[in-house]
Amino acid sequence: MSRAKKVKKDDKATRLKEFFEAVDQMREEKGIDVEYLYEKIAEGIEKAVRKEYIKEKADRNENNKEDFVTCEINPDEQTIRVYIHQEIVKNVENQYTQVSLDKAKESMKDAKIGDTLITDLDTMSLGRIAAQTAKHVIRQGIKEAERGQVIREFKQKSQDLVSAKVSRIDPVTGNLTLEIGNGTAILPKSEQIPNESFYEGESTKVYVVEVKETERGPRVMISRSNPGLVKRLFEQEVPEIYDGIVTIKAISRDAGSRTKMAVYSSDEDVDPIGACIGQKGLRVNNIVESINGEKIDIVKYSEDPAEFIAASLAPADVIGVEILDEQPEEGKKAKKSCQVTVPDGQLSLAIGNGGQNVRLAAQLTGWNIDIKPESGFYEG
Repeated sequence: MSRAKKVKKDDKATRLKEFFEAVDQMREEKGIDVEYLYEKIAEGIEKAVRKEYIKEKADRNENNKEDFVTCEINPDEQTIRVYIHQEIVKNVENQYTQVSLDKAKESMKDAKIGDTLITDLDTMSLGRIAAQTAKHVIRQGIKEAERGQVIREFKQKSQDLVSAKVSRIDPVTGNLTLEIGNGTAILPKSEQIPNESFYEGESTKVYVVEVKETERGPRVMISRSNPGLVKRLFEQEVPEIYDGIVTIKAISRDAGSRTKMAVYSSDEDVDPIGACIGQKGLRVNNIVESINGEKIDIVKYSEDPAEFIAASLAPADVIGVEILDEQPEEGKKAKKSCQVTVPDGQLSLAIGNGGQNVRLAAQLTGWNIDIKPESGFYEG
């Protein structure tokens, strides 16, 4: 072997080693799925070689096959090999995808018409344009791999809590740009808890409502006002919920003001409300603090509608609940309605400021609730 060839071979080996080391570094730093990345890089190299082999549009005829170039990347052996696939034919009509029998026999002695000649292409011989194209597509492949990794990370956390760091606060809209794992997401002002303030660099928790794949990348819908946030916070804070002994049956929320949550215990010896409140209110207070002081009413769930409706109107006392069986209009479902009687002095408390208490109770139970005072006379 001449010195020139040896230097060239050593140079190729060095470049390949550096390439695979760079990929490993990306895997460690960004958590990218290397198999997916290698797949994208191989596609980039194949595309570059095709462009080098088919330079003019006139050559792009119906006989061309998109798969006449394949690339195989072997990280274990640290090799990148490119193959040209040509059909052995009697009369060559396409010099890129076809080869004559005589030509094929120069490297494949037992070649016959209809076989495929596979040629190992020396990647060091690729032209400048091909190399530039490969670099560009590889960069795109890396971006797609990163985007795919971000999508997978977010999808795994869909309808769950994630920790986030505030990287930017838009002074005009109030929207927050949050760093979440290897990606970023926007927390709109409308999905924030009212009157809650943040500063850049602050850590917070958000609820991943939904993850969608779009042409412009993953679209992640996150929220701090969604009822799911409170539900997940309780699941993290209360071991009995995590263990499945206590179940959150329903939750309704007016973010920044009040949340109502219905809980049930499968163990008669475990008080579901007490478990959620914790000793001296420690558990619920931790959650209240994390959602900017929002009030939380925890009520006991019951299969008996009247009992559940009465509990849902806490902190107001309820004297009685009358279930109303309304006849549905033709083509419509029957409304689940009830009339609740409360002590005269509890009417305002049962309805709540601006009707908030009864509205949240209706959302929690799924019943339309009409409240009347015990005397039948409504306050001025």
